[in-house]
Amino acid sequence: MPAELGTVLVTGGSSGLGAAIVEAIRAAGGTSVVLDRTAPAGAVEHAVVDLADGTAAAVAVDETARRHGGLDAVVTCAGTDSCGPLDRVPAEDWERVVRVNLLGTAAVVRAALPHLERSGGRVVTVASTLGLRAVGDATAYCASKFGVVGFTRALAAETAGRIGVTLLVPGGMQTAFFDGRDEQYRPPEDAQLNRPEDVAAAVLFALSRPRGCEVRELVVAPSTEPSWP
Repeated sequence: MPAELGTVLVTGGSSGLGAAIVEAIRAAGGTSVVLDRTAPAGAVEHAVVDLADGTAAAVAVDETARRHGGLDAVVTCAGTDSCGPLDRVPAEDWERVVRVNLLGTAAVVRAALPHLERSGGRVVTVASTLGLRAVGDATAYCASKFGVVGFTRALAAETAGRIGVTLLVPGGMQTAFFDGRDEQYRPPEDAQLNRPEDVAAAVLFALSRPRGCEVRELVVAPSTEPSWP
């Protein structure tokens, strides 16, 4: 029997995949709380926080758990990128990618762990196909997402039997993630990209498994995804 969703904390839930997950959780009867740099559209409970600031992220997690009497799941969708050769991307921009994508993920999960252990809850981290296969001009993004893969696999081993841990590896999606990039770093006009709603459905499946049944890893990519396999 599928598990009830309860209260789910979604980082990066104001747009893209995060927003699609928030909607999927709402439609399935769960409650979402968003942590993001910008407020989500509509009447969605949220806290405005920069996930590059691990201390602020942890405070937001604890405050959310207090308001709701605990947490049942966390989905870490917040992510950013700074494309270009290593010697041309400003160090501050390069390091921010790692702070948001990897260290922000770890900070949120670390703060949520006591609450999730009490509820027998779940974590879904969001990596990327570029967390498994590297490409040029993406050293910051690949480093951060390879880190998310290793972090999540280690977390699953560390917390086995106490919480559920799922690694999501998505390919390209129809989101604003590519907006504002130089043309060479954007998908071509005819690129096949997944709808965020379809990837969110896979996340919902992982979140709703019966306790003790784990979806450990999910790769959800367009059939013509150039970075997979």
